[in-house]
Amino acid sequence: MTAPHATTARRALICGSLAYDTIMVFPDRFAAHILPDKIHMLNVSFLVPELRREFGGCAGNIAYNLHLLGDAGYPMATAGRDFDSYAQWMKKSAVPQDYVKIIDSAHTAQAFITTDRDDNQITAFHPGAMQYAHLNRISEARDIAIGIVAPDGRRGMIEHAAEFAAAGIPFIFDPGQGLPMFEAADLERFIGEATWVTVNDYEWQLMQQKTGWSVADVLREVRALIVTRGADGSVIYTAHSEIAIPRATARAIVDPTGCGDAYRAGLMHGLMHGLDWELTGRIASLMGALKIEVRGTQNHRFTPAEFAERFRESFGTLLPAPDAQRSAQALSSVS
Repeated sequence: MTAPHATTARRALICGSLAYDTIMVFPDRFAAHILPDKIHMLNVSFLVPELRREFGGCAGNIAYNLHLLGDAGYPMATAGRDFDSYAQWMKKSAVPQDYVKIIDSAHTAQAFITTDRDDNQITAFHPGAMQYAHLNRISEARDIAIGIVAPDGRRGMIEHAAEFAAAGIPFIFDPGQGLPMFEAADLERFIGEATWVTVNDYEWQLMQQKTGWSVADVLREVRALIVTRGADGSVIYTAHSEIAIPRATARAIVDPTGCGDAYRAGLMHGLMHGLDWELTGRIASLMGALKIEVRGTQNHRFTPAEFAERFRESFGTLLPAPDAQRSAQALSSVS
């Protein structure tokens, strides 16, 4: 494995959103305030004494986490006229802005997230400039080894997936919260173009309902299907095996927002460096655990030594030493 902060010339292109996250914490359970027999006429209000504004969006989050791992992750996204403070944060965090397009007529995407004491979430999302994601073109980026199509504008996701496939660039399809925008034919096309697919367990159930596809059906099209299961870890399905990845040990459960993006950065790191799925999954799992210990999606940090120690603490084994040759050849067999 390439340890965090190792240098690499291989670049990842992260197609997805940049957003401001307004996060509110409800110190009770949603379930205690929602009457099941009144769900058809829902009218509830939650008092949220805690509120903060964070930098988020899946493209920004994944790129931030890739930088922590020592990789070059380039967000390809659209932002609005209010992007200045986010741009300053990206510069401070050493996240490139080469492929961020500003749409002066729109606001940057905004997420309003309320989390209860059981880590359930209710989210309202204003797409803003994200709706213009299709104005970005994969051909504008250079020296890209791997990509990801994460939640973004509908047209942008469709076109970016097709452009990755046409360019022969291996990529992950990560529909996330954007999954309801697509019908069966859309999802089947995405899966057919992608190299890997990653979803959480709820999204996987929804994908199955829409397409009627099983794990075996998906694996006829891609090299791996990765399904995350929150506190129950994750499962990586390949043509040859079903690999159960245990959850990493979190020292505190503070904020689940952005854990999925941290996990996906771990996946991309493993793929970029030619790691096996067992190790890739554990690195991804640890990234999620490190994120959940800190409020916000881009406020966690660690040194290489701290990452290695947490890996040993979680999985009882040492983090393997870097292998430069394996890293250099990592994606040659799929590109």
